[in-house]
Amino acid sequence: MNSQILYIPHGGGPMPLLDEPNHRRLADFLSSIGEKLARPKAILVISAHWETDIINLSSGTDPELIYDYYGFPPKSYQIEYPAKGSPELANRIVDKLNRDGVAAKCDPQRGLDHGVFVPLKLMFPDADIPVIALSLTNDLNQQLLIEVGKSIGEFSREEVLIVGSGLSFHNLQVLMSDDPVIFEKSKKFDNWLNHSILASEFTWQEKEARLLSWKDAPEACFSHPREEHLLPLHVCFGAAQSSGLMATNIFNEKFLGTQVSAFLWQ
Repeated sequence: MNSQILYIPHGGGPMPLLDEPNHRRLADFLSSIGEKLARPKAILVISAHWETDIINLSSGTDPELIYDYYGFPPKSYQIEYPAKGSPELANRIVDKLNRDGVAAKCDPQRGLDHGVFVPLKLMFPDADIPVIALSLTNDLNQQLLIEVGKSIGEFSREEVLIVGSGLSFHNLQVLMSDDPVIFEKSKKFDNWLNHSILASEFTWQEKEARLLSWKDAPEACFSHPREEHLLPLHVCFGAAQSSGLMATNIFNEKFLGTQVSAFLWQ
């Protein structure tokens, strides 16, 4: 099996699972992924919705769901995704990170937040593949997160699907706006991001330098007033770099009035 690494938009709260009209294209995209990828033995998700002092890996056997959203219909809090965890894999990843100089630990109590279970319920609805989650750090240290990716990239060669779950545009103040100016601003950042990830003229080192200086990109801080939804991409990039995987854009759509992208490295 070839290595597979994904960076995806997970949408707003549980809405991709509620047949919400503005999320239908995204839901259709997520539903189609499972059919296009080789079936993994396990799934490792870097969630934009988990931040800790040092890198944490969920290591429970039967992770509960964390309904970390508010104000949605009652059925939103009855969603089930009974995937098993993989304590053995979580411990191996923690050991690898620590050997590579990245402080990391297991958290056997951590469940799966909506950045994990919402897209996975669409991608792999049978919930029959073990899932573990990996946190960002509270300081949003992007160089560290690229190094995390480089350290864990080898697990993708063991048929572990690495998924960065975030959103390539995440300014909650302007989402769902019909203002064409907002769309054009988001498009400028999206074009820069795609060029940085996909352009063959850049070496890996040049691509990494661009990602590390992403705040200099057109409309960067408008697109990400806080970057937690972008940084799962940095982990994915580091993992792909460690294996020399080629990237493609697999979703480039207008979403809630903004332009967003998803990437696959394989």
